[in-house]
Amino acid sequence: MTLLRRVTAEFAGTAMLLAIVVGSGIMGERLAGGNAALALLGNSIATGAGLIVLIHMFGPVSGAHFNPVVTLAVALDRKIPLRIAAGYAAAQFAGAIIGVWLTHAMFAEPILQISDKPRAGLAQGLSEAVATFGLIGTIISVQRHRAEFTPVAVGLYIVAGYWFTASTCFANPAVTIARTMSDSFSGITPHAVPLFIAGQLAGMGAAVALFTWLFREDRTA
Repeated sequence: MTLLRRVTAEFAGTAMLLAIVVGSGIMGERLAGGNAALALLGNSIATGAGLIVLIHMFGPVSGAHFNPVVTLAVALDRKIPLRIAAGYAAAQFAGAIIGVWLTHAMFAEPILQISDKPRAGLAQGLSEAVATFGLIGTIISVQRHRAEFTPVAVGLYIVAGYWFTASTCFANPAVTIARTMSDSFSGITPHAVPLFIAGQLAGMGAAVALFTWLFREDRTA
């Protein structure tokens, strides 16, 4: 695949992912009648299911990263060069923002928004580190031993992450930044972004170190 096709796949896939995340959050909040647990349930199921489909759709073209920390982990494993990784990341950030704006248009909401939803505190940063550690660990381990199951494994992990982490498992810098632009159920205040991204990078680094070591093939004389 040409670089243009691969970058376009990352852009389109990330845009669709954010449409699913934010759109299902808006729909869940509107239909749940104030029941936050029910809204979160709808949001998490839609996100996990949509992610499985998106990975199947775009995986053959770009690998379906849709996430700068996934792309960085792949680059650290020397599976793609840094030049391509940079192109992927730019497409992911742009696609995420476009996806949020598109979703606002679908729901007749103001296109340009800034979130006022608080997600602050060290517990939130720790949650993002744990969430991202698990996501990267899922990808590395399943890819090595049962690659065809990766889309389902990732989708299921994200659904679980919505519920077992205090931050509801963003685990993605592009998603984090884009969600500051939606004052909806899925939003996050801009001042919380640095802590979230720091946690995501820390979780990614720890996962790459551990799982690369766990699955390293020892060479014996």
